[in-house]
Amino acid sequence: MSAKDAGSGAHGRRRRPLPERSPAERITGDRLVRAIIPDEGPLPVAVEARSADLDLGDWLDAHRERVDSTLLSVGAVLFRGFAVRTAAEFERTVRTYTPLLSDYVDPHTPRSRVSGAVYTSTEYSSRHPIELHSENSYSEQWPLHAWFWCEHPAARGGQTPLADNRSVLARVPADLREHFVARKVMYVRNYGHGVSLPWQRVFGTSDRKAVERRCRALRLDFEWIGDDRLRTRYVADALAVHPQTGDAVWFNQAHAFHPSSLSAEVRASLLEAFDHADLPNDARFGDGSEIESEAIEAVRHAYACESVRFSWRVGDVLLLDNMLIAHGREPYEGSRAIRVALADPVRRRLPA
Repeated sequence: MSAKDAGSGAHGRRRRPLPERSPAERITGDRLVRAIIPDEGPLPVAVEARSADLDLGDWLDAHRERVDSTLLSVGAVLFRGFAVRTAAEFERTVRTYTPLLSDYVDPHTPRSRVSGAVYTSTEYSSRHPIELHSENSYSEQWPLHAWFWCEHPAARGGQTPLADNRSVLARVPADLREHFVARKVMYVRNYGHGVSLPWQRVFGTSDRKAVERRCRALRLDFEWIGDDRLRTRYVADALAVHPQTGDAVWFNQAHAFHPSSLSAEVRASLLEAFDHADLPNDARFGDGSEIESEAIEAVRHAYACESVRFSWRVGDVLLLDNMLIAHGREPYEGSRAIRVALADPVRRRLPA
């Protein structure tokens, strides 16, 4: 039988190939949910329950392989209209799919524990945006998965931008990308003095020796300044490799730590009060040299080109692969309550 014959159906007719299904179509496999169209772009893949009583934990447990496949492909899945009404229900749902939850380790921004392993989202002023980032990408350890639950959305604004870190990596100019890869990123933090988080809150103790042990475990260079101030430095790669897909991703927070992330007014005010070395946060190249503002703006431009946004509804649950997808927050008016849970810690390794 010829190759042509082998590809033919009855009466010698060639079988028509099945059309490629979209990620949203692949994840929906029963009559209990339907695919919905995101506000813009391909992110996030979204599924909506047809019944408000459908338990998301049960649905995830029954469709784990489909969710796994979609998450590794696209990086973000939004679940809408399921029966997730409280922080306790949210945590139970999260543990169904990702049992290994973790506390915030080496936090950079103010958050509060809601209950168990559920936290508030970053408690920054609603007037200012939060830059696109991946949780703890400035650290030795980060969560592979990040979950978000909307207790109630903002009256106006407060959308969550998302960006694929693989696409951001490709969008960063090649020469700048190579520069970051070769020189790495140094994160400098000065704790406390009324501006940034105090070291006692970050490390969860007022015992200096315990803090020093934790710094060593996180590979942080540290120094005590004066009676009660702490400064740390950490040098990390600008890229990381996803442990399951093998994809290289843009994975750092140089743009978020860099002084240019502050408004001109705030930056000027801080520089009046502190020397540059005493700023709450700074990002430099690994050898301690300055990262030019033009380089940081090129990185921000890459994020902006790849970002899409969606608006929250009550009860929404968003699951992100934290290495594949960066997230942020738009300014908003009124109250807004987005809860967060982190899962499956990963330690840093070098790109191939």
